[in-house]
Amino acid sequence: MDETLRIDKWLWTARLFKTRSLAAQACQAGKVKIAGRRIKPGRPVAINDRLEITRPHHRQTILVTGLKRQRVSAGAVAELYTDVTPRQELERVETVRKMESAFQKSRRSTGGRPTKRERRAIQKMREMD
Repeated sequence: MDETLRIDKWLWTARLFKTRSLAAQACQAGKVKIAGRRIKPGRPVAINDRLEITRPHHRQTILVTGLKRQRVSAGAVAELYTDVTPRQELERVETVRKMESAFQKSRRSTGGRPTKRERRAIQKMREMD
């Protein structure tokens, strides 16, 4: 194992993003931060770095515990990082998921696009983030 690795490659290796280009786009868009600072995709990541990744519904905090150059299996991901996201954030995410699930169940069974009223409700829930 090396001492450092490009952040975009590490994010892809650790299965936090589906492709390396998506990881690079997230870095450039400011969705990945180290010590509260935006980073570029080529920035090296090292063991014990604390990453903050902004997802659509929550902010995930990760502590880097390992580096590998090749993508690892889903079972081996535990070797690369530890999720240290605060409990309040995880509870908030679960609440939002339950609300969305309840909303989906209450929707009309006719399917199709949401009504204007439903779109406004969805947007209001997303703004709570």
